[in-house]
Amino acid sequence: MAQAAQSAASEQRLTGGSFYGSVAARQAVGGAIFSELHHAQARKLPEHSHELPFFCLFFSGDYGEKYLHRDVQFRPFTLSFRPAGVPHQDEVGTKGARMFGIEIERGWQRRLEGCSGNLGIAYDFEGGELLWLGLKLYSETRTPLDVGDLQVESLLSELLGAVACKPERCNTSPFWLRRIMEKLNAEFCERITMNELAREAGVHPVHLSRVFRRITGKGIGEHVHRLRIRKACERMLNPEYSLADISCEVGFADQSHFTRTFHAITGTSPGAFRAQLGRHSLTSVASPSRHPF
Repeated sequence: MAQAAQSAASEQRLTGGSFYGSVAARQAVGGAIFSELHHAQARKLPEHSHELPFFCLFFSGDYGEKYLHRDVQFRPFTLSFRPAGVPHQDEVGTKGARMFGIEIERGWQRRLEGCSGNLGIAYDFEGGELLWLGLKLYSETRTPLDVGDLQVESLLSELLGAVACKPERCNTSPFWLRRIMEKLNAEFCERITMNELAREAGVHPVHLSRVFRRITGKGIGEHVHRLRIRKACERMLNPEYSLADISCEVGFADQSHFTRTFHAITGTSPGAFRAQLGRHSLTSVASPSRHPF
């Protein structure tokens, strides 16, 4: 008892956005704090906990952690999740370490109260769903975004659902999904939030995200991005529209975000695609069957 009390007294509790090591980049989007972290040299960190639930995507280096009676060693491209307040002690090896942190702010924690399951410690060392969702969030947050970016909110819903909610058992399409699809198809150029979609469907945001991906094969944010890129391709047929004007019209925060998303979906840049449009007749390029967007 005395030893436990002494350990609790010595433990450091880190506030949101605070870490040991160097924070190379930080951005708060979609109810989470995203931080890119670097450790340049070997060191043993003090025992500590985080006041916010915390995903850690480990990229490279030499890194391990101890908590309770468990000793975990990370290898590149693995992801872990710890609930708030779990004491642990980390050790960085001679190669240093580079990682990406995702801290879940209290707004999401309140939303999760209506979701079945528990926010327990979780690891993905085998390249599963947690890792790929974490990598998508890393890619999405490399440039400044609107604080309520739908793609980030959608991916966060899925990431939290993977550690908090029981798997869906029904494979049929729910009656509310058609309403959501109609809303997205009509309003994809506007700012849409997960809470707004959840109210329209009458279900929990996490449940909405999981069912949407299960039925459609992609996340809500991905679906909206494809609708936006399709609209952008149509606008590129008119040389009077600049790429900056198009990116704003179809709903992206800025042109760099538009360019990155366009490349991810089409495999080329907007400028290169527009140049291709200029080298072909409009009828051959504009045919929907020729563009798998």
